[in-house]
Amino acid sequence: MRALLEVEIDTAASNKLISDGTMAEGVQRILAQLKPEAAYFLNRNGSRGMVMVVDVPDEASLPSIAEPFWTQLNATVDLHICMNADELMEGLKRLGR
Repeated sequence: MRALLEVEIDTAASNKLISDGTMAEGVQRILAQLKPEAAYFLNRNGSRGMVMVVDVPDEASLPSIAEPFWTQLNATVDLHICMNADELMEGLKRLGR
């Protein structure tokens, strides 16, 4: 299922990764693992952030999606199941109204 993944990266943790030259490699590794439909990098609440649209195959996938952000970036992670317009229309049809 499609999900919106919002990540707010700890500034001190990301500063350390940038200064030791490993931030880009870590981000590339995460992107390769998640294979997002879309990925954007932005300022979030005064910190570095990412917003991605990812596929969540099942509930058991949640730890493997969130853990790299928590363990490598000391980040906060929000995950929201979401739909595109076609999926919304299908869901509304199922309401039977």
